[in-house]
Amino acid sequence: MTTTTRCGRFLCLLTMLATLNSGLILAGENGIRVVVWDEQQPAQRQAYPSFLGQYISDYLKRQPQLQVRSVSIDDPEKGLSDEVLDQCDVLIWWGHVRNGDISEAEAEKVVSRVREGKLALFALHSAHWATPFVMAMHERAKDDALASLDKASREKATVEFSGKIVRRPPSRHVRLSPKPVFQWLSDGTVHIKITRPNCCFPAYRNHGLPSRIRTLAPQHPIAAGIPEDFELSQTEMYDEPFHVPEPDLVLFEERWEKGEHFRSGMLWRVGKGEVFYFRPGHETFAVYTEPIPMKILENAVRYLGRKTDASSNN
Repeated sequence: MTTTTRCGRFLCLLTMLATLNSGLILAGENGIRVVVWDEQQPAQRQAYPSFLGQYISDYLKRQPQLQVRSVSIDDPEKGLSDEVLDQCDVLIWWGHVRNGDISEAEAEKVVSRVREGKLALFALHSAHWATPFVMAMHERAKDDALASLDKASREKATVEFSGKIVRRPPSRHVRLSPKPVFQWLSDGTVHIKITRPNCCFPAYRNHGLPSRIRTLAPQHPIAAGIPEDFELSQTEMYDEPFHVPEPDLVLFEERWEKGEHFRSGMLWRVGKGEVFYFRPGHETFAVYTEPIPMKILENAVRYLGRKTDASSNN
């Protein structure tokens, strides 16, 4: 081995150590605290013998500077005790057939912490109807409506959501929700009535066909190391429009052979915290055994965890 080669390898090693040390500092002394919440639907065992949430948890435990805990809906307080949530920087949520088993009061414990910047919510696939995600979207819809007013009007405004949470796909021709209606009252106050965001889409197909995903924000930390274009070999199809508030950033767009498309990675600011939705998956398709989705998942955890640290220290 030549001296030049030895020096080159030594410099490479120094660079790797510097990168690692930088990552440790950004993540915090004790690492990012991750809680993986899973309803543990029995059908998951077709693709994930130990349940989907546990598979994600096991993967993240093998990554440096992450403290990972897995909980389920069958745990005490449905896995949402103050003890669990107070030791959480990033809450990953997988819900499907039992989304409605989480009450608004139980979800409020999550959403209030998001607003305060104490934790970030990371919703996966069918968790678009998870009560914490739905309520976080309500909060964002309220924030967006209030932000459209001047400061004086905003301070006097009241907000009302019409109807109840309904878990039913919208018609393709129905007006996109959320939709605020402003009523200016004689006393100078403003009453805002908002159609609740449905948090769903008009079409889906559990066909297990491939999808193509394009990375729209390659410079974002969540997209670090992710190809500009990649394929999922087997997944479920969701088709736009997705009835949610306009996201701050769309990171990934997914398309299928018949022309359907979906914004498959979206970020919202909610109060001081953040919510990330990642669409790919299905309880019987092994999407979360594929390397690219798992890299995105890890990237998102690190990004959201660092953002949480910064927000909670402000």
